Amino acid sequence: MSKRIEIKNLLEATELDVKVVVKGWVRNYRGNSFVMFAALNDGSSLQNLQVVIDIEKFDAAELKKISVGCSLSVEGTLKASEGKGQRVEVVAETIEVLGIADPEKYPIQPKKHSLEFLRENAHLRFRTNLFGAIMRVRHNMIYAIHTFFTERGFYNIHTPLITGSDCEGAGEMFQVTTLDLNNLPKTEDGKVDYSEDFFGKMTNLTVSGQLEVELACMALSKVYTFGPTFRAENSNTTRHLAEFWMIEPEIAFADINDDMDIAEEFLKYLIQYALDHCREDLEFLQERLIQEEKSKPESERSMPLIEKLQFVLANDFQRLTYTEAIDILKNSKPNQKGQFKYKIEGFGADLQSEHERYLVEKHFKKPVILTGYPKEIKAFYMKQNPDGKTVAAMDILFPGIGEIIGGSEREADFDKLNKRIEELHIPMKDMWWYLDTRRFGAVPHSGFGLGFERLMLFVTGMTNIRDVIPFPRYPKSAEF
Repeated sequence: MSKRIEIKNLLEATELDVKVVVKGWVRNYRGNSFVMFAALNDGSSLQNLQVVIDIEKFDAAELKKISVGCSLSVEGTLKASEGKGQRVEVVAETIEVLGIADPEKYPIQPKKHSLEFLRENAHLRFRTNLFGAIMRVRHNMIYAIHTFFTERGFYNIHTPLITGSDCEGAGEMFQVTTLDLNNLPKTEDGKVDYSEDFFGKMTNLTVSGQLEVELACMALSKVYTFGPTFRAENSNTTRHLAEFWMIEPEIAFADINDDMDIAEEFLKYLIQYALDHCREDLEFLQERLIQEEKSKPESERSMPLIEKLQFVLANDFQRLTYTEAIDILKNSKPNQKGQFKYKIEGFGADLQSEHERYLVEKHFKKPVILTGYPKEIKAFYMKQNPDGKTVAAMDILFPGIGEIIGGSEREADFDKLNKRIEELHIPMKDMWWYLDTRRFGAVPHSGFGLGFERLMLFVTGMTNIRDVIPFPRYPKSAEF
């Protein structure tokens, strides 16, 4: 038997009237007493391949096994299609049903399913056009990320998933333990004795690989980590996940301006890559969004997806300070008319998504990079500016998303960093190794974090973060 050919390659084939073997899952089928048409998909393309089955040439009992969701191996001849809707088709000569799918029980039928229904059937939602498209885009973005950094001389570092430190000081972490929860060992003062735990101390799933990737940066100069991170926030929203992926580069001998430059270059590279390599899937996602928003007033509809992506590429990102942004927001009509959920009173306000989107979508009408945040609302490791009030932080804000990247120049001065750690009461015993990077050959360095699923929301036009990751983790949900 000939080797299987992927459907993507068959759809693009120029040589016709040749024997081929194709395998995949039936998305749909129709027919009459004489001929059956089965739409076959193997995930290599958004498009299905039509298989033409002459009913008289096959065993009736075998054909009865064919239903939506079943898997087939078909050997036949690739021909120019006589019907509309496809350029080529395969005229079947032999058919093997590899796996049946009971039509009474198989949930993914050829009709429109709600996204909620598909989340409940996340183990099968890959078989829809929508999630096939999203996952192909996701793969291409993963590849583009590694390509971008590799081409620029960065080294990929695997940072630990289990850690004894809390990078952000948030405290919302998943604890890792092998202790018997029904019989916990206790110290003399009645506290849990973690010295008897697997690692001999309390450990958690990481919220960020940044602190560890900084260690590698102090020797390899340009590094990045790309891995899963975990937040035990009880946030049941369209923007939060308990498990998500983060891209975190760290660059030695780089200040905040270098950080902003590479972050802007990075985002534009990824978007251009998506447009160049995922066009068919993006056009499908764009059309889906248009159909979804048909009932909305025109003023409330999203910019067409491909136009939105091209819009980001066409504009230099607007750079301004947090202080300047606060002035704009404080004097804005939505703020003065009480239309913001969170009113901006002045310096020190922690910007919410509504404020970020106003700056991007209404005021500047392009992506924005904010710098110089108050030190009180940013992490301990950020470099303190000479004014004593602000830090060399930067956030990149995107239309429809708000913050997509957060980064900073790191505090390289041992005394200043140590003082900040003391001010925030961060346990020193857990931070000794981090402080060593400032004791021994410290250099100016900068980095940022990009939430991968936030990027995926933007590139695909989806609105719920649970729909851009294969198996979403959120409160009360770890089914698959």
